Amino acid sequence: MVQSTLQMSGEEREKWIRQNRYYYTCLIQYLRFVIPSNASILEIGCGTGYLLEKLQPSRGVGIDSSIDMIEYARQHRGQHDYFHMDAEALELTETFDYVIISDTIGYFGDVQKVFQEVQKVCSPQTRVIISYTNFFWLPLLRFAEIIGLKMPQKRQNWLDISDIANLLTLADFDVVRQTKKIIFPRYIPLVSWFLNKYVGNLPLFNFFGLVTFLVARSVKKPFKAAEDLTVSVVIPARNEKGNIEALVQRTPKMGKETEIIFVEGNSTDDTWGEIQRICQKYQGQVPLKWIQQEGKGKGDAVRKGYSIATGDVLMILDADMTVPPEDLPKFFEAIATGKGEYINGTRLVYPMEKEAMRTLNLLGNKFFSIAFSWLLGQRLKDTLCGTKVMTRENYLKLAANRSYFGDFDPFGDFDLIFGAAKLNLKFIEVPIRYRARTYGETNISRFKHGWLLLKMTFFALNKIKFL
Repeated sequence: MVQSTLQMSGEEREKWIRQNRYYYTCLIQYLRFVIPSNASILEIGCGTGYLLEKLQPSRGVGIDSSIDMIEYARQHRGQHDYFHMDAEALELTETFDYVIISDTIGYFGDVQKVFQEVQKVCSPQTRVIISYTNFFWLPLLRFAEIIGLKMPQKRQNWLDISDIANLLTLADFDVVRQTKKIIFPRYIPLVSWFLNKYVGNLPLFNFFGLVTFLVARSVKKPFKAAEDLTVSVVIPARNEKGNIEALVQRTPKMGKETEIIFVEGNSTDDTWGEIQRICQKYQGQVPLKWIQQEGKGKGDAVRKGYSIATGDVLMILDADMTVPPEDLPKFFEAIATGKGEYINGTRLVYPMEKEAMRTLNLLGNKFFSIAFSWLLGQRLKDTLCGTKVMTRENYLKLAANRSYFGDFDPFGDFDLIFGAAKLNLKFIEVPIRYRARTYGETNISRFKHGWLLLKMTFFALNKIKFL
C-alpha cells in the first residue's frame, strides 16, 4: 500500500491546496475540458476528494491508501463515495466513464500492476487520464518543498512519459493523446494567464510544461463482434444524378446488415427524382432510406442522415464516388476490430488519378494536415476526405456535447473531427485511392471554402489548444 504524501492529515493537505490554488485551478480547468460534468469518475489517489468535488461527476468514487484522507473526504465531501483501498488490489466491480490518476504514478510500488487492476473498471468507452509532473521540473520542485512553497512528497519512482506509455501498453491500454500544460504555476495577474494559455501551448515552449496529461483507452475488451454489427452509410447528394444507381450497386454489405441513406440537398439536375426512382427499384434487395434536407451544406445533410440512421456504425460516403464504395470494408474492419474509434480516410498516401485533385487543393490539404495534427494531438493527414466512420454511440455523445463548439461548420468534417477530439476518441486513418469524377462538377470552392477552413482552424485553437 502506498502513501500519496508524507504522513499528513486532511486539514494539512487542504491547506497546501489553498496555498497553491492557482495550480489546482489550472489542473481542474483542463480536466473539465476533457471530462463532461455528467460523467462517472473513479479517482485513484483521491486524497481529500478535492478534484472529484470540482469535477461534479454524476457518479464519483475515490480511493486512497491513506485512511486519514478517506475519513476527511467522507466527512467534508459526502456526496461521493470514498474507500480505503490499495490501487494494486482494486475491489470495485463497476465500470466508469473516466479513471483519473492525478500526480500519483510516482508513489506506486508496481505501476504495471496498478494499470492491470484498472482494467477491472474499464469498458471500451472508458478513458484513463493520467497527470504527471514533468521530470524537467524536479530540481525546482524539490527546492520549493525545502522553502515551504510546495506540499512535501516522497516519490518511489520518477518515470518519463515513454516509460508510462510502455507500461500502459503492457497492461493492454492504448495511448490516445498527450499534452503538457502550465509553464508558470504561480499567479501573477495577466502574466500567468498569457503564459499558460498561449505561450505554453506553442511548439518548443510546450516542452517546459509542468504537468503532462496522458489519455489512454482499454483495448483488452472487444467492442462487438463484426458479424453482429449493423452499418448505416449516409450519402449526401447534390447534383449527383448520374451516380445514384452505381452507389446502390457498388456499396458492399458489411456486418449483419448495411443500410444506405441518401440525403438530397437543393439539386438542380433532378437528383431527388433519380434517388426516388432508384430506391424504389432496389427496395427489398437493399435496405434503403431517402430524405431531403431543409438546410444547406454537407454538414446539415450528414446530421439529417444520422438522425434516421439505425446502424451501430455510421459511415459517410460522398456521392461523387471519388472514394470508391468498394473501399468501405477497410473502414469497417478498422472500427469493428477496435483499432480506432474515429476512422478517417486519407487521399494523400497513394498516387491519385489525373485531375482527381488540383495542385492548390493538394497544397491546402497538406497545410491543414500539419496544422490539425498539432492542434488535435493526434495524426491527421487528410482533414477534408469525405469518408469518415464512427460508432452511433460515440456520435450521440458528440452530438450531446456539440454546444461546446456551436454550429460553426457548413462542411460537417470539422464538426466531427473537433467533436471526436474532445471525446478523446482514437483516430485512425485509412489510405484510399482517390478517383477523378465521372459525373458532374465539384461543389467545393477553393478560395471561398479555403478561407472558411482557415477561420475554423483559428476558432478551434481557442477551443482545443489554447486552454
